Amino acid sequence: MNTLPIIDIAPLFASEETGWHEVARQIDTACRDWGFFYIRNHPISAERIAQLKDAAERFFGLPVEQKLQIDITKSTHHRGYGAVATEQLDPAKPSDLKETFDMGFHMPHDHPDVLAGKPLRGPNRHPDIEGWPTLFEQHYQDMHSLACTLLRALADALGVESAFFDERFIEPISVFRMIHYPPRQTATSPEQQGAGAHTDYGCITLLYQDEAGGLQVQNVRGEWIDAPPIEGTFVVNIGDMMARWSNDRYKSTPHRVISPLGVDRYSMPFFAEPNPDTLISCLPGCQDEANRPKYPDTTCSAYMLSRFAETYAYRREAPAAAS
Repeated sequence: MNTLPIIDIAPLFASEETGWHEVARQIDTACRDWGFFYIRNHPISAERIAQLKDAAERFFGLPVEQKLQIDITKSTHHRGYGAVATEQLDPAKPSDLKETFDMGFHMPHDHPDVLAGKPLRGPNRHPDIEGWPTLFEQHYQDMHSLACTLLRALADALGVESAFFDERFIEPISVFRMIHYPPRQTATSPEQQGAGAHTDYGCITLLYQDEAGGLQVQNVRGEWIDAPPIEGTFVVNIGDMMARWSNDRYKSTPHRVISPLGVDRYSMPFFAEPNPDTLISCLPGCQDEANRPKYPDTTCSAYMLSRFAETYAYRREAPAAAS
């Protein structure tokens, strides 16, 4: 239990479905045993990753005053720049040693959901860097497509119709995030971690991490093991909403980031989260008389806002209905 599985997902993109069920079986096993796995032979190119990392280095290298022009704490729908120590993922540790940029499903100001003040709905807030909006909006769409492909395999594994997740991810609140972790020696205390131990909030997370390393995953024995970068792969993990949907058949596994010494670390997670009004309720095939639903029903937006309130000080100070 000290090595995460690596799954070749090329059959999910083939014209014939010969290998589809085998990939779904491997994903099912990985989700039951770990809640974490790597995927390889996905369609996101190395060139795209290099473009994104270059953009991240340029943005995070700007003076703080420039980055704060899109300060996430001034956003009504959780988009923009998060300064170092804005988040505290582990309440037992100091605030996290990282800075972030968050974007989501773009909705213009005159969209009915935005006009209605629905939670987590609105336009993206991009920095004033040439080519940034085009690159990032395209990457968001490509990551959304990849996430939906993986979710179809999960639907197969969970015994629900293949379009189950497609129908719930039409206008999702999925988030693409860029993260910069400064070197560990810049921490304000020995206890400050890059990202404190936590589980992700949504359905699945697809993570690119650079060569600096630092990601650790908790195995079933409660031991922290390294999840090192592997070229050409994404790390995929189950989030809390999928754990609730599957009645803990799939694990939402604790993980953390220990900032490396002497180098900056960059990562790019895509948090796949459904349409905000989606009901998160135990799936029929994940319950029986001996295994009753463990969680009350909730909606995607209600659950996300409750978790944001635990993680971000500025969300705790906002009204419960704020977006």
